[in-house]
Parts: sequence; structure tokens; C-alpha cells
Amino acid sequence: MLIVAIGGGTGLSTLLRGLKNFDVDIVAIVTVTDEGGSSGILRREYRIPPPGDVRNNIVALAEDESLIAKLLQYRFDGNGSLAGHSLGNLMLAALTKMLGSFPRAIEALSDILAIKGRVLPVTDEMVRLVAKKSNGEIVIGEEAISKREGKVEEIKLDKSASALDEVVENLKKADMIVVGPGSLYTSVIANFLIDGVGEAIRDNGRAVKIYVANIMTQPGETEGYTLYDHYKEVVKYSGVKFDAVLVNSQPPPQDVLERYRKEKADMVSIDFERFDIPVILEPMVTLVTDERDGKVKARHDPMKLAEAVLNFKGWKKQ
Repeated sequence: MLIVAIGGGTGLSTLLRGLKNFDVDIVAIVTVTDEGGSSGILRREYRIPPPGDVRNNIVALAEDESLIAKLLQYRFDGNGSLAGHSLGNLMLAALTKMLGSFPRAIEALSDILAIKGRVLPVTDEMVRLVAKKSNGEIVIGEEAISKREGKVEEIKLDKSASALDEVVENLKKADMIVVGPGSLYTSVIANFLIDGVGEAIRDNGRAVKIYVANIMTQPGETEGYTLYDHYKEVVKYSGVKFDAVLVNSQPPPQDVLERYRKEKADMVSIDFERFDIPVILEPMVTLVTDERDGKVKARHDPMKLAEAVLNFKGWKKQ
């Protein structure tokens, strides 16, 4: 069975860490609009697509105890010129220059790690996100969109871009297509702004299509959004008819939840009555300390998430 998963860095890589333990073929399609940190610097200075989200997903599909996988995630600290860069990002930048294309660089690094599955950037074109906020402000760039207050009312690209041929081919032949989890606009919907992605999914009438919702809302993108609010935005931009929505039912510990609330985030509320497709609830929370800010975050448990996806009763749909 071929599973094609679509998303960004953190959420998609979590799903992949679980899926690689099962007897399935995996293709990950990754957004290329990140502009923060090391990825943003390399994007600006070397005119290459941002490597960070791709790196996370390559490592997610590698052997868990692989020394080289850990090496790729190594991030330089201090105040030197390499501060903030991960070694994997630098390697992808170097391979892109050596081989002449970002997709070839990803393939080469994937071969070095002998990963299970494939990682594809949704496009190899240089694109930026442009969002209209609820206060009317027009914000350019993924990082700025996430940091500015207010909900996203509309999002688009700064120019048109087409999906890689391999992306379209895999979406058309997939047995299951999983969208999310990930930041709604900047990790998930960003992929559907690329020409050919939504069309390829819609053309595949036999694939089971599942949307995996985030555990928490996100300041700057989805403050106050219910589950259905998330879902209707994905449908709006993708045009895809999903077979099911998968959502976490397990609240994080109270102290973690309270900290989220102080930061204007909360657990996604589940409004069953608004759906006309199955909504699957599973307890999937695990706690992870984010190396970037040291905070404990509520994330999907990789194995529980993968099992919930694979256990969906409709996956054998012909």
C-alpha cells in the first residue's frame, strides 16, 4: 500500500516516525515556504528552497539510532557564523549547489541515510506566502504570518508555481493520502497553493483521504478555531472530498494546557454536529521538549497516530 503524506516539518515528521514501522510504502510531500531560522538564512543567501522541513522528514524516515541521522540534526550554538544552523541544512544547501537541483539534493541525502520511503518537496520553485489577516493587514512570509496577531482570512503565494511531476504522479497512484498534522495555513494549506496538488488528489478517486487535525490551536493562524473550522479551510483550498477526519481526544496535562492558554492557544474543540463525514477520536498526546525554546509541547504520539491512520476502516476502499 502506498501512503502519501502531505505537510510541513514537525507534524508530518511525527506521522512518518510512526508509519515507517509498518509494511507500507511512504512518500512525504513537504512544503517549501519556511523562512525562519537556518532555513530562512540559507534561502536568502543561497537562493535555494528552505531545507529545514525537508531535513526533519528525511531524518524521521531514517533508522532511529543512526549516528548520521543524529548528526544531521546537530545544531551549532554560540555566536559564530554557523550559529543556529543544523548540519543537515548545510548539507542540503551544499548538495543543491553541487548537483544543480534541490530535489536531487534531497534524493542524494536520502540515499546516504537509506531512509524508508521518499521525501519530495512540493515544488522546486522559490515561493513566499502572502496572508491577509483579520485586521486587514497584508503579511508576507511564513515567519511573519505566524508571529503577527490575528487570524488568517486569506492566504496565497506571491507568484504561481507548479508541483513537481513526481509529486503529481504519486498523488494520482496513492492508496491513501494523509493531510496533516501541521500548522494549518503555513504547513498544510501551503501545499495546496501549488498548482497541480489539489487536482492530482481529486483525480485519484480510489484513494482513501484523511485529514489529521492539530492538537492545539495556533496563535497568529487559528486562534479560536474549532475542528470544523480547520477542516473547512483545508477543503476550501484543496477542493478535496475527505473520507474522514482524525483528531486527538486526550487533553494534555493541566499545567501544560494552562501555559498554552496564556500564549493564546487551546486544545482544538470538536464540533461533531457540523460534519457529514466520520470524525475519528483517538488519544494520541505525548509531551516533547522543544529544543528551540525549551518548552514542553503537546504533540502526537508517532505510533498511536500511525496506528489510528492505518486502522481507519475505509482504507481498503476500491
